[in-house]
Amino acid sequence: MSYTIKDISELTGLPPSTLRYYDKQGLLPNLKRDGNNIRIFTDEDYRHLRLIDCLKKSGLSIKDIKNFIDMADQGDKALTGRLEIFRKRREILKQELADLQGVLDVIEYKCWYYERACEAGTESAVKNLTHSEIPERFRSALKHLHCTKR
Repeated sequence: MSYTIKDISELTGLPPSTLRYYDKQGLLPNLKRDGNNIRIFTDEDYRHLRLIDCLKKSGLSIKDIKNFIDMADQGDKALTGRLEIFRKRREILKQELADLQGVLDVIEYKCWYYERACEAGTESAVKNLTHSEIPERFRSALKHLHCTKR
């Protein structure tokens, strides 16, 4: 099936200006054009754009994505290099997820803290709780909030 830039924009959520930019940057090397030089997108282009979007969201720059695409064009001789790109992104994303989990833990604790304070009508009801009085599930969040000597 073929799609216009408007169609593919609606399918991907990417504005036409972004699609044109990706094309100009060489991220869509197999993109066809009709007799009027209008971009014609295929199902394969759609899948390719979804991968580009994933790589972009993972933190890769346009330059790095272009490098990946160039490697893909090299075929099997660049398999190891492409695998390495994904392995590196995986490790970076795992660390980012762990960091975000720590942030979420603090937010969860603070929701609990302020819910208890609102129920009591005063923050003093929870402000001076001892470590053991705080539910176990929130104790890891306290490590992020309190400076301790190592």
